[in-house]
Amino acid sequence: MDSTGRISVSVFVFALLSFFPFNAVARGGDRISFLSGPMNRSKGFLTRHLFGAKEPPLREEITQGYMSNFEMEKSIKEFGKRCANISYVYSIGESVQGFPLWVIEISDKPGKKEPEPSFKYIGNVHGDEPVGRELLMRLANWLCDSYMKDPLANLIVEKVHLHLLPSMNPDGFALRRRGNANNVDLNRDFPDQFFPINDVESMRQPETIAIMNWLKKEHFTASASLHGGALVANYPWDGSQDKRNKYYACPDDAAFQFMATVYSRSHYNMSLSKEFPGGIINGAFWYPIYGGMQDWNYIHGGCFEITLEISDIKWPKAKELDVLWEHNRMSMLTLIASLVKAGVHGRVFSGETGFPLPASVIVEGINYTVRASSIYGDYHRILAPRGSYKVIASMPGYQTKSTQIQIGDEGVNLDFILNPEESINKEAKPKKGCDCNCNCNCEGIGNTKLLQFFKRIHMELYIFAFLILLFLCFLFKRKSILKFSRHNRQYIGGKRSTVV
Repeated sequence: MDSTGRISVSVFVFALLSFFPFNAVARGGDRISFLSGPMNRSKGFLTRHLFGAKEPPLREEITQGYMSNFEMEKSIKEFGKRCANISYVYSIGESVQGFPLWVIEISDKPGKKEPEPSFKYIGNVHGDEPVGRELLMRLANWLCDSYMKDPLANLIVEKVHLHLLPSMNPDGFALRRRGNANNVDLNRDFPDQFFPINDVESMRQPETIAIMNWLKKEHFTASASLHGGALVANYPWDGSQDKRNKYYACPDDAAFQFMATVYSRSHYNMSLSKEFPGGIINGAFWYPIYGGMQDWNYIHGGCFEITLEISDIKWPKAKELDVLWEHNRMSMLTLIASLVKAGVHGRVFSGETGFPLPASVIVEGINYTVRASSIYGDYHRILAPRGSYKVIASMPGYQTKSTQIQIGDEGVNLDFILNPEESINKEAKPKKGCDCNCNCNCEGIGNTKLLQFFKRIHMELYIFAFLILLFLCFLFKRKSILKFSRHNRQYIGGKRSTVV
């Protein structure tokens, strides 16, 4: 075949392949995983090709010094015993090869439901990106050791429910490869908003199913996954309808930029990046991926998730882990604390009973709904600071309420009390008994003055008893709402809540 023929075939193959939404090399692929050609320069930073060359095998000396899966399991269980007062260890499922997906929950009331925001960190999504699992164990131990000593540690433990999943892909780690034991990239295994991939639940990997079930059980406010191969905070959307490399903003683009910037600016040098201005990047603008965990969290889990590339090298030598921990420590802590210090938080109550309501909370102009929890009626809405927002709470069967708030550098506490909808065109109840103005028989004792006297006394007693009961109900509702509001002030910075 001559050169013209080879070029024609290549063009045809590329055109055919480009019809499908291909998986990018990584959210977490390092420099050696790029296509072996020149990288494209766009908008002043490097972009990766969508097709990656096979990565060379890891040398044994590079992997030394990292915890094995069994060492990590032992470390998690020992942590649970050592820090039992602020931690709860549990598993959300198992990997393909049956290794438990261990989670550490850190809180002043671990394992219990509270009207507080919840945050999760997930490490080791890709088996050959182990830095995240090591840093999450360091984070857990630092919080345990610093609680009651460091104000930031104290804030996180007492005001947030923090969940740490050090390894989502223990099988891939053991095999020293990107995918799981079935060689599937777990960050391409979630249902996608643009393309009907991964829609068949039975075809998903057990690690993916475990994450999805986890979000159904827990009411997470925000989260982040830790990757390697670059140094940048990546935010939704991760892909676009036409599969092009372009900025594709989600409804909460400003809030996600805020979250990414919180991490980048607190990092040792991420915000100084020349490749990524400010150390942050929109996923679709960088390179589109489909079936990613980040977008699925936001769409289906009600959880604001960003993807953090925390190390230029995917598998650095173990002796560099202490330095990487120091570079990322303040960023990891500040991102968690931003849940408490930013946005709008509150609870929704029934004006009739005083009980919490699982209402919907939206912000005018942003096409996204946050739902209050069914247990406490608490909601936590991440919003970019220094802005004016109209917050609206609604619930079927109740009157919708809204109010305008101004968010500065601190978060706002806002409770809603929703009153039942007033019935329209109430049907008059049919009269019981005999009306003496009608043509029926009203003779006998019904017309006597004595009976009328007793009827009047009974009516007055009924009215008096009803007024007493109404007053007692008012006192009970007032006490309940004040109690809930007082508790609400305790969990968000001790600030007084606005009630509408």
